[in-house]
Amino acid sequence: MRQAGLHHCLWQGQRRLLCGLLALALLALAAAAGPAQAQVQVIDDAGRTVSLSSPARRIVSLAPHATELLFAVGAGSSVAGVIEYSDFPREARAIASVGSAAAFDIERIAALRPQLIVAWGSGNNPVRLQQLQDLGYPVFISEPRDFETIATSLERLSILAGTASAGRAAATQFRRQVRELQERYRNRPPVRVFYQVWRSPLMTLNNEHLVSQAMAICGGSNVFAHLPQLAPTIGIEDVLLADPTVIINASGRADDDGLQIWQRFPRATAVRLGNLFTVDADTLTRATPRILEGTQAICRALDIARSKR
Repeated sequence: MRQAGLHHCLWQGQRRLLCGLLALALLALAAAAGPAQAQVQVIDDAGRTVSLSSPARRIVSLAPHATELLFAVGAGSSVAGVIEYSDFPREARAIASVGSAAAFDIERIAALRPQLIVAWGSGNNPVRLQQLQDLGYPVFISEPRDFETIATSLERLSILAGTASAGRAAATQFRRQVRELQERYRNRPPVRVFYQVWRSPLMTLNNEHLVSQAMAICGGSNVFAHLPQLAPTIGIEDVLLADPTVIINASGRADDDGLQIWQRFPRATAVRLGNLFTVDADTLTRATPRILEGTQAICRALDIARSKR
């Protein structure tokens, strides 16, 4: 009886030893194989890999343009939180706010339990963005600087949101519309343009901004393309010295009087020829498919200016 009990104990001990060795072997194999492959994975605009184990069903957008992009790929129902000025499409206005671009509330974001955060590379507070990443939230940095990156943003965000088919369709349509505009205006005579972002202080955009690419499609040349800052502050005398043929004022209001300051200079070419135009700022400064609306508005303005030569 004691011998049988001894054999039983030895067998139990050997079994535990074998189980332990097997567990160690499995751990070794897992370590050798590396981490489990994520089901969805893309590269964001900062060159970082963003990986999710499954498509995100709860997303927080920290940029108005990112909110628009998510809705454009059929992921609007997954957007749980946005920052202020996320007002397009209309449905976005009903989504919970987490604050402003520079001062979003991390506690409010955490309460929404996001599976993905879409951030604004040049518009969000970098310290707070880092805090979100330190807390372990997957963060996609969105910073489109050209039309093609808008198209790929539609594709990449749709992959992360599980709406890849809608994203591909939206990107295909966007690329087609861009090509049509390029073909239509390819041989138009060039026009020198000053794009006024803000009146006080007087601000414009350089060649790295999407607005310059919109101008280029229409045959426009940004007179301040060479400045090193993305959105430089300039003086009235700088504009008068550059003497653009067209001045375009970016505004979100129909009653905006941002062009009134130029009426004091009747000898300036743009004023003398009556080439002072206002466009909807949101359709140009937000990197979304709506930029084609703003581009068409610029193209129409430049054609009017050409007709006065």
